[in-house]
Amino acid sequence: MHPGFIPFWQRRRSSCATSVPFGAGVAAAEVFFSPRWHGGFEGGEGESFGAGFGVRRPLRFLAWKLELNEGQVAELAAILDELKIERAQAAVDARRATSGLADAVVSSAFDDAKASEAGAARVRGAERLRDAVTRALKRIHGILDDEQRKKLAYLLRTGILTV
Repeated sequence: MHPGFIPFWQRRRSSCATSVPFGAGVAAAEVFFSPRWHGGFEGGEGESFGAGFGVRRPLRFLAWKLELNEGQVAELAAILDELKIERAQAAVDARRATSGLADAVVSSAFDDAKASEAGAARVRGAERLRDAVTRALKRIHGILDDEQRKKLAYLLRTGILTV
């Protein structure tokens, strides 16, 4: 074992929320999924929530950050689920467009028609995703109060939350 590894391991282990071993009544989730273990939930430099909208983690994060009530959380879950489906469809469209570009290149002569159709399909997919994100943000705006909207705008501006 490399001599520099032991101090690293000890520092990493001491940065955990608790230094009590597993058998001493501390649940594994409390030790490995604590805020300090994953960079902190207080915000600032250690906060790593810049992932795009999905369903599970962004929902919990937004519910916590925006202090949403149960009705708002339920509506937000539906919105994020629809957005997740649109993103998946956009990924399929992008793969089809890439396949179309490959088909244009594979023959001995470049096929302009296939290439332009693949490019147009890519643009249509991006436009459809843009419209879905706009609709989702409009619906989210509708379920939030003024203070929650300010917090959401802050999260978007700072890059903590991306859409």
